[in-house]
Amino acid sequence: MAEQKRDYYEVLGVSRGASEDEIKKAYKKMARKYHPDLNPGDKEAEEKFKEVNEAYEVLSDSNKRARYDQYGHAGVDPNFGAGGAGFDGGFDFGDLGDIFGSFFGGGFGGGRRTNPNAPQRGESIRMSVTISFEEAAFGCEKAVTVERMETCDTCHGNGCAPGTSPEAVSYTHLRAHDCHGTGTVQVRRQTPMGVFATSAPCSKCGGKGRIIHQPCKDCRGTGFIRRRKTIQASIPAGIDNGQTISIRGQGNAGKNGGPAGDLLITISVRPHELFRREGTSVLCEAPITFAQAVLGAELEIPTIDGKVKYTLPEGTQSGTTFRLKGKGIPSLNGRGRGDQYVTVYIETPRNLNKEQKEALKKFAESVGENNYEERKKFFKKFKK
Repeated sequence: MAEQKRDYYEVLGVSRGASEDEIKKAYKKMARKYHPDLNPGDKEAEEKFKEVNEAYEVLSDSNKRARYDQYGHAGVDPNFGAGGAGFDGGFDFGDLGDIFGSFFGGGFGGGRRTNPNAPQRGESIRMSVTISFEEAAFGCEKAVTVERMETCDTCHGNGCAPGTSPEAVSYTHLRAHDCHGTGTVQVRRQTPMGVFATSAPCSKCGGKGRIIHQPCKDCRGTGFIRRRKTIQASIPAGIDNGQTISIRGQGNAGKNGGPAGDLLITISVRPHELFRREGTSVLCEAPITFAQAVLGAELEIPTIDGKVKYTLPEGTQSGTTFRLKGKGIPSLNGRGRGDQYVTVYIETPRNLNKEQKEALKKFAESVGENNYEERKKFFKKFKK
């Protein structure tokens, strides 16, 4: 059976419209009266003292008090109204409840039931945003527009017309078929295996734990309004393709005073014309001329920071990779940057005229085979 608690205002002996000072004075008076040091060995006084502290913890906090005034104990205690075992003798069938429930209807009485009046976190919203290679490297701000469920401004989420409130199933006038505010009732069924207790939605409240007689016209009793919202998303420097950032509290509104869900944004990075990325390293390829490879040259190499100069040593082979330290992607944790790796390849000239071809032949004859070490090694292996 669901736990029954006294009204917190009744515990402190104050009215529902009591001020903060009145609540504080009443708490001090009651705490002094039932303090364990003044009532040694008195178990009843000890329980009263705990009850007084619990009541004051809620009523002294404006947010908790507002939820309590609107939803009762369920608004400040998610476990309030959760049931225990429904089988005679208190036997707990655990996950078997789902199996038996499919045969006998409703939930089997072995597991815990969620209180529909308890605060519930709102659902998170997922979306994707496409950014450039440079934006991923250095971070950026993006305005994103989402459609989300927000708490109705008219009824403040309780689903009732202004001036009215939902009727909770009373604890003071219990009837056999009432759900005690849990939204479910226990139903005993005779089966070939014996008598089993199953849970079913309460017919009086429709499984909601409370009854709305005059629904809010703006949200039609749901407590929520669908709205479009533009949010500034801060994309951190160093984020990679497929990674997700979370913006807390920007998802769908929570129920019964619960917190809103999160906005989860998955990042898609557009491919770059020159650069590729591996972790925090930036990779690219740069064409050079035959003369530059032979004689060496001062090159201008593009990086994500702009062009930098690099002195190419003479005799550089096609496929050689050199490193530009600190020109890679910033680490996502903010600790340093990676490097850029540039692989050079020799671009073979085309459409040479007759004079150029003759000059190249003379050059080749003058160089001979002795200057081509890799070529000599290759054909030497081939002869074996």
